[in-house]
Amino acid sequence: MKVEVVPHNRTWRGKFDDESKYVALTLGENVVAIHHIGSTAIPHIYAKPIIDLLIEVENIAKVDDRSLGMEELGYQVMGEFGIPGRRYFRKENETGTRTHHVHTFTAKSLEVERHLAFRDYMIAHPEDAQKYSELKRKLAKQYPNDIIGYMDGKDGFIKEMEKKALVWWTLNKSE
Repeated sequence: MKVEVVPHNRTWRGKFDDESKYVALTLGENVVAIHHIGSTAIPHIYAKPIIDLLIEVENIAKVDDRSLGMEELGYQVMGEFGIPGRRYFRKENETGTRTHHVHTFTAKSLEVERHLAFRDYMIAHPEDAQKYSELKRKLAKQYPNDIIGYMDGKDGFIKEMEKKALVWWTLNKSE
């Protein structure tokens, strides 16, 4: 998979809004909330142009009953894909370029909190968001055809920011 990061694009929010409506209809009444996550949700930073949706559901097992509907929307059903308790789906366009990821978790789970804390922390701390953006640009140049190398290169930074984000999130959530 080619690794490409591009400047923030204002159309990403609209693409999220459009796709979230289709996914909500497909997953049905089990959906509690849908969030825009990932770098496309953080203003002013470079990102891989893939829209990440985080879906909170009442019952994760019921998501499996809707897999066929997700396939009809063009998603590949990936199961937990390395994260216990998740249901993961990915979508490509007609040229084979990845366009969307759907991460589905039980509502209010630790995984949901972790993703939302990271996103909100980055939005509230633009200096850390810019450090992340620069790291992603550097890694995309270093690993243009190696998604594993790119992801591994981000791992330490993400874990460090995630720790800060969870502390920040906890303090701000209680206010």
